[in-house]
Amino acid sequence: MAEEKTYVADIDRSLYDFRNEDKDAYRIKEGLSEEIVEEISRGKNDPEWMHDFRMKSLRIFNEREMPDWGPSIEGLDMKNIVTYVRPNTKMNAEWSEVPEEIKDTFEKLGIPKAERESLAGVGAQYDSELVYHNVKKEVAEQGVIYTDLESAMHGPYAQMIEDHFMKLVPPTDHKFAALHGAVWSGGSFVYVPAGVSVEIPLQSYFRLNAPGAGQFEHTLIIVDEGAYLHFIEGCSAPKYNVANLHAGCVELFVGKNATIRYSTIENWSKNMYNLNTKRAKVEEGGKVEWISGSFGSHVSYLYPMSVLNGKGARSEFTGVTFAGRGQNLDTGCKVVHNAPDTSSYVNTRSISKSGGISTFRSSVVIGPKAENSKSSTSCQSLMLDGESRSDTIPAMDVRTNKADVGHEAKIGRISDDAVFYLMSRGVSEEDARALIVSGFADNVGKELPLEYAVEMNNLIRLEMKGAIG
Repeated sequence: MAEEKTYVADIDRSLYDFRNEDKDAYRIKEGLSEEIVEEISRGKNDPEWMHDFRMKSLRIFNEREMPDWGPSIEGLDMKNIVTYVRPNTKMNAEWSEVPEEIKDTFEKLGIPKAERESLAGVGAQYDSELVYHNVKKEVAEQGVIYTDLESAMHGPYAQMIEDHFMKLVPPTDHKFAALHGAVWSGGSFVYVPAGVSVEIPLQSYFRLNAPGAGQFEHTLIIVDEGAYLHFIEGCSAPKYNVANLHAGCVELFVGKNATIRYSTIENWSKNMYNLNTKRAKVEEGGKVEWISGSFGSHVSYLYPMSVLNGKGARSEFTGVTFAGRGQNLDTGCKVVHNAPDTSSYVNTRSISKSGGISTFRSSVVIGPKAENSKSSTSCQSLMLDGESRSDTIPAMDVRTNKADVGHEAKIGRISDDAVFYLMSRGVSEEDARALIVSGFADNVGKELPLEYAVEMNNLIRLEMKGAIG
């Protein structure tokens, strides 16, 4: 065990908490106004439809009330949030051209190494802009498009983007969807042609370095009939003593008999308000798989949603949430069955310690046309002490008699007997608890690529050590 303890001790939060000197090339003033949105739109050379979309979204944002049904977000004041920070570089297709300090950030996070060894393409975003984007030649030769969303709006796929952008998550959806529509910046566009299977994952990594800033990337993925894609999203930020905001948006269009697997490890620092929106529309015989690990942020509202629109469409959601001191993580998922013979499966684990609050919130809707549909939800919660809290809030709305719907929930604490047994075999109490928690979260680790499963287990160990600040 000496080696194991050394290994754990060698991993510290500095892997994520390091920060660069704030040398951004341009930082818009704090707050949100017509002038600020106009400035963002002008700086990005938006087509007319996008400029109008931003202004419409701003009006909706100003009309909507702040959400008051989940964790408190009183500490988030948009007057103090910088909505756009441009790093001191342009986007590059060659890693060697990225500025040294930004390159160093992603080197520390292991992104170039992962690209060389196990990824078909990588996009790296730093604050409000992508600084690097590249896709392997053999993948591009299959007709796969993987590029930054903003330049794609001015290319041959411009009409496709206009036809799909924020159609799944309209700005009227909620206040922060409207905010996203007004100030979005960065993100990726992926198109996989019919019948093409991208065997190696694509990845985008989002790093927010600037204090008091927001990140509003937009990911738009269209996978055509019979195609397959695994897309990985990673994100992190150093800790500051001021609020940061993440209000990104993910839209997945899954064609007939196509499959998207979307994996996320979110490791924001604990001054972050993570108000992200993710949604997939699945056509006949298609499938969406959500794999989600939520470890960071002060407050999270995060509920990936699957809309099963075609006969036989399927959705699977596998998630783990870890809430430590000062964290209130409200996570879960939504599924809407709109067609017959559709199916959904939800399997989640939530862990809370040191006064952290973890809430699992799910919504399953089975419409009147969704005959012979099946839905199963299983959520398990583990509290590691007497001061933590875990809640399960399921909702089921079934509009047909011909459906099979099930829900199972368990809430418990770490068994003292299990800890005692491991300690009797020479394991310290701290490591025993970390081993038990790792095993509890194992269902998510099995679904992740190896290097991300390792990162997730390291994050759990860091939390158990109390090292994440």
